[in-house]
Amino acid sequence: MTDRPETPPTHRRRPRYSGTHPRRFADKYKELTPEKYPEAIAHVRARGKTPAGQHVPILVEAVLDVLAPRPGELAVDATLGWGGHAERVLERLMPGGTLLGLDADPIELPKTDARLRARGYSEDALRIRRTNFASLHSAIGEAGWHEGADVIFADLGLSSMQIDDPARGFSFKHDGPLDMRMNPKRGLSAAEWLARTSPDLLARAFADSDERDADAQRIAETIALRQGQLRTTPDLVRAVRDALHGVVPDVDVEMSVRRVFQAVRIAVNDEFAVLDALLRQIPMCLRPGGRVAILTFHSGEDRRVKRAFAEGLRDGTYGEVARDIIRASPDERRANPRAGSAKLRWARRASALSVRPDRS
Repeated sequence: MTDRPETPPTHRRRPRYSGTHPRRFADKYKELTPEKYPEAIAHVRARGKTPAGQHVPILVEAVLDVLAPRPGELAVDATLGWGGHAERVLERLMPGGTLLGLDADPIELPKTDARLRARGYSEDALRIRRTNFASLHSAIGEAGWHEGADVIFADLGLSSMQIDDPARGFSFKHDGPLDMRMNPKRGLSAAEWLARTSPDLLARAFADSDERDADAQRIAETIALRQGQLRTTPDLVRAVRDALHGVVPDVDVEMSVRRVFQAVRIAVNDEFAVLDALLRQIPMCLRPGGRVAILTFHSGEDRRVKRAFAEGLRDGTYGEVARDIIRASPDERRANPRAGSAKLRWARRASALSVRPDRS
């Protein structure tokens, strides 16, 4: 009996790239595998877009300028994200320095860890911990940095990877579940939060994200009538549009959609409380003369950072703070539209007080 020749495996063609710019996130395999398609990535960026699954860091040169990281220093990136800022800071810390990167996102953090390790950074140069930046003080303590860090940086914006992935539910531009959690394994999803929150608290949350009081109340009442029925991002978009239809111009309705999504995300992740915790801890986590810089993306965040830095300057905690916010240049905003709302503030920890000689 003769052996039959083995049947060759069936060749499966790769899915056809749907047009020059596929609409569905999952179909953008060229953008999602940049190492294989560098020309596609360059083309997307040349159009002023951010490739799917990637992030273009904002105000990088300004951040480096105000933080002035130097070889041998200890630095913290409290919002590691894609690692764009961290990578540039690491370059300045070498040789001999260490960057501690913090991020609570269990989906994106392993990808960033692998990407930065591929650049050759060992555990001595780069330490990564999955934690919320409200745990800054304990993270620094666990690292053994008992005198504090020389540099602390936080970028409070969502990463493009989070925004672009429909499964995360952060963006009204994509159809997806109403989730919005930075860590999808913890806490209430956006759908659950909307189903449990009273109209008064909803209206307050929307007003805190700069929605006009009357419109915030209308939106809250409409959502309350649909509580338990809002499960997807289009559901929430329709609720906002229905609440304001015929009341405000269409262009203002779309701005309200943005503000409501922002407000829900802030509430779901308790972002203001977490930011307040970070701002309280920063002074005790900086060495004398250490520098901190924070990128904010809406007025609620910026007010908190401005107030904390101003109070620290008055009480002597900080020796110097930014007089004015730093914004992205027109060229950067054209190249990366997500830089348009960014505001950078910085502060420098006061040097240790000199001890006066005893003249008694």
